[in-house]
Amino acid sequence: MTIPEALVFLGNPGKEYERTRHNAGFLLAGRWPRIQGASWQQKFKGEWTSLLWDEKKRFLLRPLTFMNSAGESAQALGEFFKIAPQAWIAVHDDIDLPFGEVKFQTGGGLGGHNGLRSLKLHLGTNEFHRLRIGIGRPARGDVASFVLGRFTPDEEIELERVLDRALGLLEQALGSPQR
Repeated sequence: MTIPEALVFLGNPGKEYERTRHNAGFLLAGRWPRIQGASWQQKFKGEWTSLLWDEKKRFLLRPLTFMNSAGESAQALGEFFKIAPQAWIAVHDDIDLPFGEVKFQTGGGLGGHNGLRSLKLHLGTNEFHRLRIGIGRPARGDVASFVLGRFTPDEEIELERVLDRALGLLEQALGSPQR
């Protein structure tokens, strides 16, 4: 496995999207204690910061584009800091996983996810790492409305535990942190 050098937390900007399923990546970034109080800078069509992890600088990115264009932001940061496409971790929602399930993988299909499609287009490959946060699939109705919708009250109760499990997987993927 290529050592991850950069993380892109996928979501949509704006108050109206803050606690929606599609913003699982942004929610995870907001929950991560290691980056609480980090100094985020606006550049690369997003907000970025860095942290020292295992004696190596890791870059973190929250695109300020909408999901469909998130790859533009990742490409800009990646080119500036010379980060190989395979050294990225995309943190995103996944309708193909039941709500509450989290999974780490490298490469794979895009599953109709527009953020992943944009990353593939702008990074030139789909062989980047992924931290998939399961949001489930709607029983009926429009998928777009579902992913842009808010969590149910029962899901909200469980959401913090889901994000804690996702953080555990993310830190495991990054390796041992510097103390």
